[in-house]
Amino acid sequence: MTVHFIGAGPGAADLITVRGRDLIARCPVCLYAGSLVPEEVVGYAPEGARVVDTAPLTLDEIVAEMAAAHEAGLDVARVHSGDPSLYGAIAEQMRRLADLGIPYDVTPGVPSFAAAAAVLATELTLPEVAQTVILTRTAMKSSPMPDGESLEALGRTGATLAIHLSVRNLDHICTTLAPLYGEDCPVAVVYRATWPDQQVIRGTLADIRAKVRAAKLTRTALVLVGRVLDAHGFRDSALYDPAHAHVLRPERR
Repeated sequence: MTVHFIGAGPGAADLITVRGRDLIARCPVCLYAGSLVPEEVVGYAPEGARVVDTAPLTLDEIVAEMAAAHEAGLDVARVHSGDPSLYGAIAEQMRRLADLGIPYDVTPGVPSFAAAAAVLATELTLPEVAQTVILTRTAMKSSPMPDGESLEALGRTGATLAIHLSVRNLDHICTTLAPLYGEDCPVAVVYRATWPDQQVIRGTLADIRAKVRAAKLTRTALVLVGRVLDAHGFRDSALYDPAHAHVLRPERR
């Protein structure tokens, strides 16, 4: 018996990996985060499977479901949104399973920042514009940010920022980043990327707050900040430059 932590992807049911889909299809127990995972994904579960929405459950109750499945010798598909390595709260579950001697593994999924970039048809790293992407969040009602990971400290890098779980904290984001990136720096807020009700709001650090407020977005949105979001005239990558020789494309004479 194994508990399979599975990344369901950002929303669209066909963005789950083939491995994740196949694991769900063969597990007699499926536990999923119902507020973030579409029902079509858990629809892959086999007929007669125990399918449980864990949104209203506590950690103890979720682990109890896993332990009961372990006692019965039943594999569990534990389905999380996006990629479970990012803000997935799987570490605490795995710690409990390890203490109980219950085996587990992890199947990755398409993360929300990658889905948002696809929706925007934007590359988050461009030559001489930004070569670093920082995945972060801001502190609100959740646990505080560790020392050294304040938005101001991260913003000093000038990297493309993918700010999770923070759309209600836009005032802080804009006030903190405007002196570092400039008030004209592009911002994109992507609500429920790849879901049927997906929304994209583009603006700058100067005006994005008013636009998001008018759209009444208060949750399930990713905030992207950086010059890559509206870059023009950037140099081509060296990857395909005819003067750039490498093992698969020897120097041409």
